[in-house]
Amino acid sequence: MTETTFNFCAGPAALPVEVMKKAHAEFLDWQGLGISVMEISHRSAEYQVLATQAESDLRELLNISDEYAVLFLHGGASHQFSNIPMTLLQKSTTAEYVCNGMWSSKAAKEAARFGGVKSIDVLSKDTDGLQMLLPQSDWQRAENAVYTHYTPNETIEGLRFAQPVESEAPIIADMSSCILSEVIGIDGFDMIYAGAQKNIGPAGMTIVIIKKALFDKMDFSSVPNIYNYQVQTKNGSMLNTPPTYTWYLASLVFQWLKSQGGVAEIEKQAILKAEKLYACIDEDDFYANPVAVANRSRMNIPFILKDPKLDELFLTEAKKSRLMGLKGHRSVGGMRASLYNSMTIEGVNALTDFMLSFKKQFG
Repeated sequence: MTETTFNFCAGPAALPVEVMKKAHAEFLDWQGLGISVMEISHRSAEYQVLATQAESDLRELLNISDEYAVLFLHGGASHQFSNIPMTLLQKSTTAEYVCNGMWSSKAAKEAARFGGVKSIDVLSKDTDGLQMLLPQSDWQRAENAVYTHYTPNETIEGLRFAQPVESEAPIIADMSSCILSEVIGIDGFDMIYAGAQKNIGPAGMTIVIIKKALFDKMDFSSVPNIYNYQVQTKNGSMLNTPPTYTWYLASLVFQWLKSQGGVAEIEKQAILKAEKLYACIDEDDFYANPVAVANRSRMNIPFILKDPKLDELFLTEAKKSRLMGLKGHRSVGGMRASLYNSMTIEGVNALTDFMLSFKKQFG
């Protein structure tokens, strides 16, 4: 049994231990003010310094140029499912939605309430019956799409695009479950958004990175100001009171990421952790991952047991070994281990040791 509890939950997910300890130490007295950061005005000089530094750190981590606005907004990524088509899509126009799992399909369904949507189903199976993503050359594309939306990493199915999606239209990506885990070329995207509760911080905030030139293609005439990206940019994400404590914790996560060597180093660790777990799953047929190797996620790894009757026992024994959050999504069942940036190699080793022990006992 491990002495440390390792949290493999898909979201809300674990935060780095160092971040939690710092937040704990500062909870009642932030920067010697004698009050918590969650009690201080977002307009105060102290909080403005925090907000400015958080944005600067994120820009550094992802190499975001001044051509982009960086917004720290209320809510989850699902809010953007509406906010994006509300500003970019009309009944007379069409947007492309690449559908490779549940979240991308939900985004497409919501967008269809505002205008035309071309849903491109890219899910398929290889000769071994494993889930795969069709190559882009096989897609049936929309003509004159006003934008192309896709989800680089699907959290539930554990599917990942190994290469960015290409399009002549503006490209928008939901990176909720993979942001800050791999080096990306920001200039290849017109907009990126990500819910905080996986690789950024606790739930309640979504980060939006948007090319300012995209504002010219947006219609804000009938959009409430709170959903107006341009107004939010002019107000520094503070048109109303922002999610201050989540923003604070995100700022600590950004500092932690920099102390780890930045995104390039984090990506190396992500590859190492995923390879370790996949090797354990692939050792024989006691465990199995349903995704073709080329499209396997690094962040969210689903797996099934050869005998489903052992599922509940597996979860019970895992919990006894202080391995939490391993139950698969209710829509697919089985198991799922999420290896976000906060998950250590020690945690992955603890999981694989448990899996091998469980297999030896019940296989």
